[in-house]
Amino acid sequence: MSSAGPDWQARLAAIQAELVNLGVDAVVISTLHNVLYLCGFGGSAALLVITRSGVRLITDGRYAFAVRQQAAAGAMASVDLQQVGKRYDLTLGEAITELRLSRVAFEPAHVTVATLRSWERAAPGVSWTPADNLVENARVIKDAYEIAVFRRGGALIAKVIEALPALVRPGRTERAIATEIERALTEVGFSRPAFETIVASGPNSALPHARPTDRSIGPGDLVLLDFGGVLDGYCVDVTRMSAVGPLSDRAIGLFEAVKVATEAAISAVRPGILASDVDRAARDLLTSRGLGEAFMHSTGHGLGLDVHEAPRVGRADPEARELMQPGMVFTIEPGAYIEGLGGVRLEDDVLVTTMGSEVLTPASRDLLFV
Repeated sequence: MSSAGPDWQARLAAIQAELVNLGVDAVVISTLHNVLYLCGFGGSAALLVITRSGVRLITDGRYAFAVRQQAAAGAMASVDLQQVGKRYDLTLGEAITELRLSRVAFEPAHVTVATLRSWERAAPGVSWTPADNLVENARVIKDAYEIAVFRRGGALIAKVIEALPALVRPGRTERAIATEIERALTEVGFSRPAFETIVASGPNSALPHARPTDRSIGPGDLVLLDFGGVLDGYCVDVTRMSAVGPLSDRAIGLFEAVKVATEAAISAVRPGILASDVDRAARDLLTSRGLGEAFMHSTGHGLGLDVHEAPRVGRADPEARELMQPGMVFTIEPGAYIEGLGGVRLEDDVLVTTMGSEVLTPASRDLLFV
């Protein structure tokens, strides 16, 4: 299928191939974003039972008509629909019995002990096997449809970045600016913010995950603006810096160091290198400027249906040596935070290509003076 729509068949086939490797008859997908990724169902409750030769969606009566309608229109995968009777666990047990499944995998990071026990009671005699990151490993490499969505999302959020000088004004509160940014996100075409917008000014900017307050921005303030939008289910995430002059030389130097570190990390991205090598490019630069201790977080995180997903672009971890692969989409967002002075973070979204990388959020990283 072209980038006009997700290739549901290919996504499901990839999971079905993994069932053979796991030595199981089926897998129960209970994470809603994984259900959405695999078949297009976006309701608030569902279980997806994938066998080696078929796909069964278990959901309740609220969604039965919509599933049939969307599947007929090609808006979601063709699935065998089973409507919940009394409870989801009991209906799952009925499906397992009907399909004659004896070895079934589940998502251990998302299934509680209580839920698993209810499934065991509903399907006695079944052997349950944990399948860590089964769908997440598939989601980390974006397909043509997803890349097209990210490119459109990057172009849209660039319009919001371009509008920031009109939104960030001396005397306005952090909360008022955040409200205006979120309004701008919907006006350009995002369905909703990807997360609560961060506007942090002056001393508040030294807190990496500050939340907007009623503090008014004023002279000498660095203003950190971290925001994102959801387009066709996918999350875009950027950070830009504004300032109310005059700024101290130290504040200007902090911004310039983070900007160079951002550019160094983006330049390092290419297939075959470790994600930690990208992190090191930014971290080494900031360390060389005496800001190593001020960089308190990882350089980036994966983007997709969740605003934080694989890959993690952070310090080297012997147990999680993640290689950059074409199709990965993640943020590059080094930062430096100094109590009493303020903080700086710049963030763009990057696609790994066969030759290197593509910045998906094409907008100036310059400090926006207001």
